[in-house]
Amino acid sequence: MDREYTAISREKHPTDLSGKKGSSNITIMRELTPAMRQYLSIKERYRDAVIFFRMGDFYEMFFDDAKLASRVLDITLTSRDRDKDNGIPMCGFPYHAANTYIARLVKNGHKVAICEQVEDPKKAKGLVKREVTNVITPGVALSDELLEAKCNNFIAAVSSGIGSYGLSYMDVTTGEFRLAEFNNPTTLSEEVARIEPAEIILRESDGEGKEQGWKEFHQCKITTLPDYDFDYSISEKSILEHFGIASLDGIGCAAMREGTRAAGVLLNYVGETQRSTLEHVKKLVPLYPSNFMVIDTTTKRNLEILRTMRDGDKKGSLFAILDRTKTAMGGRRLREWINYPLTDVDEIGKRQDSIGELLEERHLRSTIQGSLIKVYDMERLIGRIALGAATPRDLVSLRDSLGEVPGIKGHLDGFNSTILKGILLGLDEVKELTTLIERGIVDSPPLTLKEGGVIRQGFNDELDELREISRGGKEWLARLEARERERTGITSLKISYNKVFGYYIAVTKANLHNIPSDYIRKQTLTNAERFITPELKEWEDKILGAEERSLTLEAHLFQQVRESASGYIERVQKTANLIAGLDGLTALAQVADEMNYTRPLVNDGDAITIVEGRHPVIEASLDDRFVPNDITIDCGDNQLLILTGPNMAGKSTYLRQCAILTLMAQTGSFIPAASATIGVVDRIFTRVGASDDLARGQSTFMVEMGETANILNNATARSLIILDEIGRGTSTFDGLSIAWAVAEYIHDKAALKAKTLFATHYHELTDLSLTKEGVKNLSMAVKEWDDKIVFLRKVVPGGSSRSYGIQVARLAGLPETVIARAKEILRNLEEGELNNLGIPAIAFNSAAPVMPSQMTLFGKKDEMREKLSHLDPEKMTPIEALQELMNLKEIAERHDENG
Repeated sequence: MDREYTAISREKHPTDLSGKKGSSNITIMRELTPAMRQYLSIKERYRDAVIFFRMGDFYEMFFDDAKLASRVLDITLTSRDRDKDNGIPMCGFPYHAANTYIARLVKNGHKVAICEQVEDPKKAKGLVKREVTNVITPGVALSDELLEAKCNNFIAAVSSGIGSYGLSYMDVTTGEFRLAEFNNPTTLSEEVARIEPAEIILRESDGEGKEQGWKEFHQCKITTLPDYDFDYSISEKSILEHFGIASLDGIGCAAMREGTRAAGVLLNYVGETQRSTLEHVKKLVPLYPSNFMVIDTTTKRNLEILRTMRDGDKKGSLFAILDRTKTAMGGRRLREWINYPLTDVDEIGKRQDSIGELLEERHLRSTIQGSLIKVYDMERLIGRIALGAATPRDLVSLRDSLGEVPGIKGHLDGFNSTILKGILLGLDEVKELTTLIERGIVDSPPLTLKEGGVIRQGFNDELDELREISRGGKEWLARLEARERERTGITSLKISYNKVFGYYIAVTKANLHNIPSDYIRKQTLTNAERFITPELKEWEDKILGAEERSLTLEAHLFQQVRESASGYIERVQKTANLIAGLDGLTALAQVADEMNYTRPLVNDGDAITIVEGRHPVIEASLDDRFVPNDITIDCGDNQLLILTGPNMAGKSTYLRQCAILTLMAQTGSFIPAASATIGVVDRIFTRVGASDDLARGQSTFMVEMGETANILNNATARSLIILDEIGRGTSTFDGLSIAWAVAEYIHDKAALKAKTLFATHYHELTDLSLTKEGVKNLSMAVKEWDDKIVFLRKVVPGGSSRSYGIQVARLAGLPETVIARAKEILRNLEEGELNNLGIPAIAFNSAAPVMPSQMTLFGKKDEMREKLSHLDPEKMTPIEALQELMNLKEIAERHDENG
């Protein structure tokens, strides 16, 4: 062996995972073995990854990789050459446990490079050749341990130019590949948040100093690549070559320069990590945001569309309520529909037609779902086949799934809606593929090829012959054991096998005096000895040779079957896509049937009219009947609805309900209502609740104002705005002033005039209806009894004059002494016995400074309103009217004098 003393410094061989040269001045003098030199040369090319270095039946990690892995994976850190100073840190585990350890590292945000032995160690001359066969990151994971069945695992690339921002994203497991382009960074960021990628690729110059911000906002791994990887000509060439086309015009993205740049970068990055040509990535689909309702991060969170606000769980979200899908593919499709509501009335109508038919044909729907439940995740199965990662069981699962297609087609025959007829005509049984798998793979194969028994008998003559030799040899061994027991009289004699000695005859020491002279001693143990015979050795060569050749041939034949299966990728993907859509439609029909949903009329008008609407999530969680409510909101007389009422009365539910039912209608779903007409909205804005954004150093009020500014700057006349309290994060008068001004702005601005639901505790806002034609007041009905209140959950016309805060506090469990004191203070405030700071007025004397009170816009309102309510202008003379006007002027002046 060639020995070489090498000075290893982290400047030359940076084994730390930061990927930054010169991160340590430590120099290790080490006599390196060829394997370690091989490891370091590979590590130099994958500096930001943990290298899983295959050595026999183990994956080993060295240097800083070992230190990190031992900490994250909780495995023992040891040392190579422990008898020498400065031994190399190392740790490892059996290769068959790799998936579990990969999952844990990737979930902790690390990249893993799998370095395999790419030649047979028995045939290698010297050092076994090793290469990185694939790189696993959060965005390109294929293992089930890293994937959520009903959620896409997207990896995205972002590119920016002058006034243009490109986005491309791909699900490597299914082959979905899209690109889009935006004219401002905010819209780009919102779209990235909508798809929730597991990993984002940025250009180094774009990411300088910004990686942490991206990571915190989008909660995913950030990978930066050199600027030259984002060269437009390289991206264009990669896309053209991959799809075998002459021009980008063929896929409709020629005008999307930054989107194309991002798509090319993504295609190259994924291809490099997977060491694959990505045969299952068959289409690059341009995404046009104008085709879908915009749902920004705030709205998605506030409406709890995909997960709850409190703990981020799916349970309790809109998706959880609607998800009656039977397949993983259908679950992902339904999630996409909810995430991307349509704006095209015709497309919405087509979905509704299909759901309506499936709703009516209850028996057929149930039968279809019975077939769907037997269908595996065909999209990911064919993806693993294309990437060379499919197991024998994956192929059998695909065969069984395709076997359900004829039955599904039979159940669909007779449906008339456009989408269901299209599914029927498009479903492909791919009989050639099912026949191939049926002929080649046994019905219940082992998990891995190592065990053998994967290829079906009769598929290959040579394999059948080798199996017969192996099977016959084992039968011969059984006969030999019986014969030797009879010949020697040793009833405990056994013929066994291990990897070191092969087959041997085991005899206990108590029976050694009975062994024949032709036994050749091979090993002595404490209580037994092991022997061989020339005859046994001859059969061992036959048996082991046949078994080894059989396993090798099986692996080769399975690879051939898998490669042949990859020739049907596009046909399988088409069928999988149709089944996913069918599953999504049957799910929506199922929930409509179970929960008594109705079909809304969706049109291009500006009005939303819902009769007896119900909140789908809250309704499903209640034991009692949900109290339904009506709503009419438009861009005319009912443009701005001011909703008042006490806390806990249901204001927030009512607001969210309107938004959620609109969103559901635009997905094509039926909705929980007696009837509804929904004018398509381009975007739903929400300003709900109060929370700090500590990561960005923003207070509750700053977050609230930022969300409000976003609404005022981006809403259109076709938007729906939900405002649940504005201005509560600051002083009462400041907050009221801001809320008033925001309401006026939405109502008055000609380019805005969006449909708006505004819940507030500022009862003064109800006065807007006196001067603004499009403002209407609504309130939550309550019933008072014995100084207590009962929430009726019903929305009624008109404003509320009280907030019932003390009564609500009693319901929340505040001590009675606190309640009593609060009532006393409230009474004093109402009677003017406390100043605006809550201090008794009598506490002030002539010697103390007078505390200036904040001016109120509404201080004289109640007295003037009381005066006006008793006047009857039709019965007054001009002189009497003038006198009353003077009286009102005196009231105003008196209030002004009192501050």
